[in-house]
Amino acid sequence: MITWFPIVVTFVVAGVIVLVMTSASRMFGPRSPHTRIKGEAFECGNPPSGPAWGRFSVRFYLTAILFLIFDVEVVLLIPWGVEIRRLGVFGLVDALIFITVLIVGLIYAWQRGAFDWD
Repeated sequence: MITWFPIVVTFVVAGVIVLVMTSASRMFGPRSPHTRIKGEAFECGNPPSGPAWGRFSVRFYLTAILFLIFDVEVVLLIPWGVEIRRLGVFGLVDALIFITVLIVGLIYAWQRGAFDWD
């Protein structure tokens, strides 16, 4: 039970902070009626150019997925870098294989046109 105590305290403190901030915002925050202008989509200070439910190109999602994949895989290299002396040659070869797979995946995505914005 004692090992869970700090975790429980953290969750309780976080919950209290959320409740206090939400309550303070509702009690002291400015209130203005909902107007037509307030309900419009905001596009970096420019007037809206179309409906808010417009479709995005699949390339936006593809770029986001590729970023997540390569970002997560690069993060997996951090523990290897910390323990490189202890892992020795086996760890070096293993990391080089991992990096090679990353590079092959990057080249494949590049050749398939995943990074072209035409």
